Amino acid sequence: MTPRWLQWARRIDAIGQTGLAYNREPYDRERYESLRAIAAEMIAEGSGEEVGRVAGLLGGDSGYATPKVDVRGVVFRDGKLLLVRERSDGLWTLPGGWADVGDSPAEGVVREIREESGFETRATKLLAVLDRDRQGHPNLVHHTYKLLFRCEIVGGAPATSYEILEVGFFAEDEIPDLSLERTLPSQIARAFLHERDRSLPADFD
Repeated sequence: MTPRWLQWARRIDAIGQTGLAYNREPYDRERYESLRAIAAEMIAEGSGEEVGRVAGLLGGDSGYATPKVDVRGVVFRDGKLLLVRERSDGLWTLPGGWADVGDSPAEGVVREIREESGFETRATKLLAVLDRDRQGHPNLVHHTYKLLFRCEIVGGAPATSYEILEVGFFAEDEIPDLSLERTLPSQIARAFLHERDRSLPADFD
């Protein structure tokens, strides 16, 4: 569960970010900038991160504050689930990442699967819209929604990249150690459940 201090800090930063987007009065802008600085200090204090790094992460966003979007692909072949092993931590995850501006969610997940696994796919169904904070992931500075799509392979071949060490397919009882920042065992279990019963509606928080 996301700690209350992180929820408060995010909300304070969102007020500051949105205020800066819509207010041009110098006095008010100074106050909104102070709110963002306070939020960065709160997150740094609570997480042990360096305050400058946190401020840099928060400061990269502007305009009306909204959650970030993480798209993940659920791809099966012969009853086994596609996973990729991240170079950054050596652990496995559903292929995916941040949605890019200009991509639809389906286009984004297809692109991520291609870049991370080498497979060309087609998105066929939205399986889940999840609030990352409510799933049990390690804490993240940004409030994030996770979109999981069932995708079918239409071409390509396994290929690694500068981000990915290995590409593999796994049965439900063969799942390797997961990168919990990206994918949880409960999400893997739901993926297999949706594969066994394709009539299930999308999960959501």
